[in-house]
Amino acid sequence: MDLTEIRGLRLDVISEEGEHQDLSRGSTTMEMFNLASDRAGRTLQRFSVGTNESFRFEPCEDNSPSPTGAADGYGDDDEVFKKGEPEVSDIVSIRNRLQGKVAEMENFAGHLEEIFLTVEENFGRQEQLLEQHYNDVLQTLSQRYDERASELEEEKKSKLESLYSQLLACGQALGNSKELIETAQETYRSQDKRLFLKIFFSLLTRFETFVKEDVDLTLSTSLEFNTPLADLSDVTTMMESINIIPAPSAPVINPQMPNSATQTTLHVRWSLFSDDTVEFYELYYRPVLEDMPADGTGAPHESRVKVKETHCTVMDLLPNAQYELWVTATNTTGISPASEKALYVTVPSPPVIKQRGCSSCPEAALIRWESGNTNPVDSYTVELREMGSDGTESSITESIVAVPTCQCLIQLQTSRRYLISVRAVNVGGPSEKSEVVTVSTTGTFFHLLEDTAHPCLSISEDGFTIFYGDEELPISALALDDNTFTRCVAILGDLIPVRGRHYWEVEVDDETEFRIGVAYEDTERNSYLGANSSSWCMKHIRSPTRHKYEFLHNGQSPDLRITVYPARIGVALDYDGGTLSFFNANLGQHLHTFHCHFQNYVHPCFSLDSPGALTVHNGIQAPEYTLI
Repeated sequence: MDLTEIRGLRLDVISEEGEHQDLSRGSTTMEMFNLASDRAGRTLQRFSVGTNESFRFEPCEDNSPSPTGAADGYGDDDEVFKKGEPEVSDIVSIRNRLQGKVAEMENFAGHLEEIFLTVEENFGRQEQLLEQHYNDVLQTLSQRYDERASELEEEKKSKLESLYSQLLACGQALGNSKELIETAQETYRSQDKRLFLKIFFSLLTRFETFVKEDVDLTLSTSLEFNTPLADLSDVTTMMESINIIPAPSAPVINPQMPNSATQTTLHVRWSLFSDDTVEFYELYYRPVLEDMPADGTGAPHESRVKVKETHCTVMDLLPNAQYELWVTATNTTGISPASEKALYVTVPSPPVIKQRGCSSCPEAALIRWESGNTNPVDSYTVELREMGSDGTESSITESIVAVPTCQCLIQLQTSRRYLISVRAVNVGGPSEKSEVVTVSTTGTFFHLLEDTAHPCLSISEDGFTIFYGDEELPISALALDDNTFTRCVAILGDLIPVRGRHYWEVEVDDETEFRIGVAYEDTERNSYLGANSSSWCMKHIRSPTRHKYEFLHNGQSPDLRITVYPARIGVALDYDGGTLSFFNANLGQHLHTFHCHFQNYVHPCFSLDSPGALTVHNGIQAPEYTLI
């Protein structure tokens, strides 16, 4: 019986035991629990890719019928459920325990199956290795046999050729001696003495020569074959290598996975060839510095971690820092070459929301922040949660993801309060939340842009009152740049980048000459407000006899007379209607309206033409009398 059959048998036994219990009421209770869980806190997301525009996803009302049936006219059954509550809870508890046991057994059986498969794979791999070693040894021995047989064949051929040559020489010597003896016998038998004397001396010379010739009658070669000892050292090495583990090859470090880091930790993974046997790994890492020389001199000290797994979590690192990592593998034979180096990055530090860089209006808010990180981040995530009128926070968190820059325009609902925070995101994961900023959409809220202020202007600590003093500043103190007003003692407010209606108020005293209105971002800094085509303003001129008011655009003003001095002036901007209106906020009196099709978004603008002060009140709801 294999492991799968054992696992199935155990599950069947548990299933049979569970069939004898009545779990219908437990199912009803679980449905109630699931429905309640579904109505718990949820998270919605808005997505912004490459732009600052957002899409809203509102939570849907849950119209599911009540699990008790009260909403369907079955409220009388409540008593039945109340009486059965102890029994139902016991059944649910038993069922949960059984389900937990089943899950544990399934996990254990799955783990055993994995171990079984791993053992089988390892055995098969070792069997293949042994067979390969066996074939290699046989091939080597066969090669040695062929080489030795070839050597013996060559030696045999050489010996036979030598003996054959010696045999031919002996045969030739025998032939010569036989021919000489026969010639001598014929001469001896001859009766002609003159012929005998004629050939005797030549024959004698031949005999002397033959006698002097030394015929070698010893064998020219040994009859024994050379039998050197066979060099089987390589075969011995191969046989011994069966039990010797080779040094591992260089590991391959994996690229960084998303969400694999925190501000101070990195989770690193690597892989190795399956045939390698490793006792432990050594992971090396060091921070990457921007000014580190290319030759590596002056590089920071490298750290090392020793682990047995193919993954490791490196601790105590710097936030939003790049680290160079490489790994080696070690076994009883030796150390592998180092892997190629990989770059990992820790999670960024939380961004810092710029309180005075944020603005809002009844339908949107513009949030600005600073990254607070040396290395660039991939994107930002803006999270917002609505606050109730009693100060309680909503359980629903909405997110705007993939924000590419350090600002985001968020579409909101009117007359609400929101808690907004920002996270920085890189490949390692999201940072911790920034400090929370509270945004109200009751009215239009903006700050004054100090970098546009004329040097003679001073701004209060809260950032909403400007002062123009009597004393003259020295020329050295008049630090001017391209964005600073140079002729008009003026300052701009934040850009209002949302269409629709906007309203704010300005408080002034009757002795101060001022200009208030709106202007384009590129309005001339060396010109007066209202004296050009890029600004619209209300101007107060103080004369000894009366207060004079002008409503200037491009240097022109209609002929109007205001009899009651407005100590608090309301400014109503309507992008869609193409109007800019001024009101006496204390009396609700309409003063004047500019009609213009605004080509671009505008800034609120404020100027003091004489020493005095001016206070801006914003974030307030527009009165009904402004809806003209």
